[in-house]
Amino acid sequence: MRAIVQDEYGEAQDVLRLEQIARPAIADDEVLVRVHAAGVDRGVWHVMAGLPYPIRLAGYGFGAPKDRVRGREVAGRVEAVGKDVTTVAPGDEVYGIGEGSFAQYTTVRQDKIAPKPKNLTFEQAAAAPVSALTALQGLRDSARVRPGQQVLIIGASGGVGTFAVQIAKAFGAEVTGVCSTAKVDLVRSLGADHVIDYTRDDITTGDRHYDVILDIGGHRSLTHLRRALTPHGTLVIVGSETGGRWLGGFDRSLRAPLLSRFVGQTLVALANSENAQDLVALTELIESGKVTPAIDRTYPLSEAPAAVRHMVEGRAHGKIVVTV
Repeated sequence: MRAIVQDEYGEAQDVLRLEQIARPAIADDEVLVRVHAAGVDRGVWHVMAGLPYPIRLAGYGFGAPKDRVRGREVAGRVEAVGKDVTTVAPGDEVYGIGEGSFAQYTTVRQDKIAPKPKNLTFEQAAAAPVSALTALQGLRDSARVRPGQQVLIIGASGGVGTFAVQIAKAFGAEVTGVCSTAKVDLVRSLGADHVIDYTRDDITTGDRHYDVILDIGGHRSLTHLRRALTPHGTLVIVGSETGGRWLGGFDRSLRAPLLSRFVGQTLVALANSENAQDLVALTELIESGKVTPAIDRTYPLSEAPAAVRHMVEGRAHGKIVVTV
């Protein structure tokens, strides 16, 4: 089968290449999926680059990637199932999270796959698993968003952010999205009640304070973010992208829960869970029309390195998808 592989850490244009490799074998609790499309999430870059360094100690390979094939989000059709799989069958259209989705075939554990939403194409479905689950769990579980709350989404035009705006609205919140000038129209089209152009305005200006702030890949200080919160508001840090090789901004995620013990506000770092139950909950939101993936552009499998590079450059309006 054709697949995008790498044998050393580095940037997309230097280490990713298209090769013919063997089709993967499945374990008893796994599903073999014929890939139709694969999403490009920020985690693809972290694993590809091996940065920040602690990711290498987390099981992805110390000197080189343990898994050669990149990609995690997948949508496709079930080709075969292991003997313990009961939730899907050959021929089913599915979406989920595995390792190695930049390929014609990939394997996915039964507990990380679900039937594809009926109203989505494979390309749309591939944009959802990692990014939409992150948004859902950040808002529902970490922030416990309730109707009528004021919610601020920092990074509202990216993969996670475009889902977060819609999910927060589905939960009944009044949503403010933060993005650059070029992406204001996109964020507004997703249903945001207000949009802040961070190149012109600061989130702490004005009289508005927020019950919930979801900070996606930002790097503002905890002090700065707390100024925009209500006295008992909740800050959820989804990630940070400072470029540091050792922590890469993760130090905020370490300090936030410690500081939270001494202030009236709740400061937490999201640890998302990849599971089929939440994929089903996401499907309900999608099939009800409350959430629709926002796709910036698609790339063929042979151009996957360009897709990753486009995502890293931060110019995407929503999600990037690789078609197979």
